[in-house]
Amino acid sequence: MNFKEFDALIDARTPSEYALDHIPGAISAPVLDDAERAEVGTLYKQVSPFEAKKVGGALVAKNVARHVDALFKDKGKNWRPLVYCWRGGKRSGAMAHILREIGWDARTLEGGYRAYRRWVVEALSSVPLELAFAVIHGPTGSGKSRLLAALERAGAQVLDLEGLAQHRGSVLGGLPGAPQPTQKWFESQLLDRLQALDASRTVYVEGESKKIGQIQVPDALMARMRASPCVALDADLQTRVSLLIEEYEHFLRDRAALEAQLDCLAPLHGRERIAQWKALAAAGEWRRMVERLLVEHYDPAYARSATRNFPALAAARKVPIAGPGPAHFDAAALAVESG
Repeated sequence: MNFKEFDALIDARTPSEYALDHIPGAISAPVLDDAERAEVGTLYKQVSPFEAKKVGGALVAKNVARHVDALFKDKGKNWRPLVYCWRGGKRSGAMAHILREIGWDARTLEGGYRAYRRWVVEALSSVPLELAFAVIHGPTGSGKSRLLAALERAGAQVLDLEGLAQHRGSVLGGLPGAPQPTQKWFESQLLDRLQALDASRTVYVEGESKKIGQIQVPDALMARMRASPCVALDADLQTRVSLLIEEYEHFLRDRAALEAQLDCLAPLHGRERIAQWKALAAAGEWRRMVERLLVEHYDPAYARSATRNFPALAAARKVPIAGPGPAHFDAAALAVESG
């Protein structure tokens, strides 16, 4: 689907539908809010379609008038929006009709959001196959996300899956105050990003597992990444500890949240080891606790999964990370790009 020929994308669905997923860049301009849609639906089923349409028509007219006055009042006569709803029917049709009566060339999306969603799923099975990836690897705390940021600063193409998923990918990877997106919204943003990439240039991406928190990476992208060449970061243990303490600073301020996450590892490590980690945190021995987490949990897990899932990792070019500072990652990015 090509939306670039339109000046705006207008989502006429309810706020809750928009929050679950929408076309990237679309404006939320509901013709019925959630409560109004429920009211009209109840009338349709319990009274009559005529009564439902009468009440619904008045609500739609009122809401579209408000949007024209608040959202669209500064638009010139040549403004050309695309309006969509769930199936491309009554809601988007009603709004587009009013906008056309004003004089704007408003169109509706055939098939609505449902058609868009089918297109996203189909495109995510093919678009990744057109791109050339280089996969950044390294044990937990080696600075893979920081290297991606440094590569982007240096002008390289980067696909930040953890950024899109709002999660760092480990049991402690949830971002404070930032819930993960819905799976559908993640996929909409992912496709939007993939289509913006230049297929003639390398795309750098972090080596991920199939799931990032609760988000599933699409199969075609995962397969393409696993078949791609790899770059392996080489950072010593103390550098990794420093980086992780920086990244997970929020756990230093909220030990209860840390302990709740550590409890998730009890089936793997037993209550005694979990208690030892918690005791180190309670004593403020953060570096020692992080060292033990790396050596006893993260490093063995990485060793088991990385080479099994990424066959090219065995032949990966090693890039040293000399320290935790930004300059070290800028230097590593230049080494990767010149590689």
